[in-house]
Amino acid sequence: MDIPFRLNGEDVTAATSDPTATLLDWLRETRGLTGTKEGCNEGDCGACSVIVTGADGTSRALNACILFLPQLVGKTVRTVEGLAAPDGTLHPVQQAMVDHHGSQCGFCTPGFVTTMAAAHTVGATDHTDQIAGNLCRCTGYAPILRAARAVVTAPVPQHMREAPAPGSRISNSGHHHPRDADDLAQWYLDNPDATLVAGATDVGLWVTKQFRPLGRLAFLAGCDDLRGVTVTDGAIEIGAMTDMETLRHAIAPHHPSFAELLRRYGSVQVRNAATIGGNIANGSPIGDSPPPLIALGATLHLRRGDARRSMPLEEFFIDYGKQDRQPGEFVERVTIPRQPDTLTCHKLSKRFDQDISAVCAAFNMAVENGVITNPRVAFGGMAGIPKRAARTEAALEGQPLTQATLAEAARDLAQDFTPMSDMRASATYRLAAAQGMLLRLVLDAPDLLAVQP
Repeated sequence: MDIPFRLNGEDVTAATSDPTATLLDWLRETRGLTGTKEGCNEGDCGACSVIVTGADGTSRALNACILFLPQLVGKTVRTVEGLAAPDGTLHPVQQAMVDHHGSQCGFCTPGFVTTMAAAHTVGATDHTDQIAGNLCRCTGYAPILRAARAVVTAPVPQHMREAPAPGSRISNSGHHHPRDADDLAQWYLDNPDATLVAGATDVGLWVTKQFRPLGRLAFLAGCDDLRGVTVTDGAIEIGAMTDMETLRHAIAPHHPSFAELLRRYGSVQVRNAATIGGNIANGSPIGDSPPPLIALGATLHLRRGDARRSMPLEEFFIDYGKQDRQPGEFVERVTIPRQPDTLTCHKLSKRFDQDISAVCAAFNMAVENGVITNPRVAFGGMAGIPKRAARTEAALEGQPLTQATLAEAARDLAQDFTPMSDMRASATYRLAAAQGMLLRLVLDAPDLLAVQP
C-alpha cells in the first residue's frame, strides 16, 4: 500500500502492508523522526501530537499514536522537527518555550510545542483547553502557559501556511477509500463485515491496546459529503463525519450546555478526530453525545445501499453492545429540531478534562407559568445503553419547578435505572450522583424561566 502525503514540507509516500500502521510508528521507525514520542499509545497523553492540515487548509493537532497512515492521504503533516523555518529560525512557540523555561524533563515537550503551534496557526487563545490533552508529570504548566500567551500576537511563519498536499489516491490497497457517501454505501452493502474507520479514536485502541485484527477496512476521510453542520429554521443537521470540535463550535450558539459537555468530551487532539457518527454508532453506554441528543429529540438517519430510514435516536440503542443497525448500514447524519434552549447537561468523571463519564445527564424542559412542560431526561452510564428516564419525566410533567418536585422525581430514578458497579463508580454512587444532578436543576431555574414564551 502506497500512501502519499506531505511531511515537513516534503512530498512523501509511505509504503506499508499494514493498513493499521500508525503515523507514530512510521515516523519513529521508518523516518527516524523520534521527536514525536510514544507515551500512553492511546490518545490520552499528547506526547505524540503532530499537526495535520487537510484539504480545507485548517491545521489541527492530532494524536499520531492512533492515526492510521491511510487517513493521511493528500494531507500535510508537521512534526516537531518541521516547525522551524527552512533557515533554522525557531517557530515563535519554540522560542517562547525557551524564553519562558517551558520545559521540564523534556519528554512531553515536543507534543506541547506542536499542539501550541497548531493553536497558534488558527489563532486559538483558549490555552488551557488547547493543552488539556498534553499531560506533563513535571508540573511545568505555568511557564508553558506563559509561553503560549507570549506568542498570541506573533505572525504565523510563512512555511506554516503551506498549501495542503495535492489530492491523490492510495495505490496497491486491499481496502476501500470511498470518495463519497454513495461510493461507501455500495461498497459497504457488498462488504457488511468490514470495519469503518472515521476518526479512529476508538478503533485505534482496538489495534494499539487490544491487538485485534480488523479485517477489511474502509477509510472514510474522503467522504466530505458526510461532514458539516447545517442550521435551518427547522433543524440542525449534523453529518456523521463531523468532528467533535467542529460540532462544539457549531452547537454553542444554540445549546451552550451541550457545547460545554463536548469541550470535556476529550482533548483537542481527540475532538479534532472523533466524529459524531462514530460516537453514536459504537453504542457505548457512556458516550457523551447521545444523552443530550436524546434529550433534544434528535433523529438518527441511517443508510444501507440506496435505502434510507430514520428513527428517534433513543430507539437506536437496544441493549448493551446491540444497536438497531442492519448489516451494511451506516449512520449518515443526525438532526436536532430547532427549539428554545432549555437544555442542561452534567458530566461526572474522575478527571475534569478528557475523561470517560461515570454519569452523564441531559435535562431538557421548559417552564411555563412556573410549571414544567414536556420534560426529556436522558442519562449515560446508568444502564447498558444511553436511555431516557420515563418515570422521572412523568413525575416532572405539569409540576412546579421546586425542590420538592425534584426530590420526588429523583426517587423515580431508582425505578428508571439499575446502574452497574465498575472501576469508575459503584452502582450506589451512580444513582446518588444522578439524583444530585436532577436536584441541581432548581439552581438553573432562572435560566429555565428566562426562555419561557
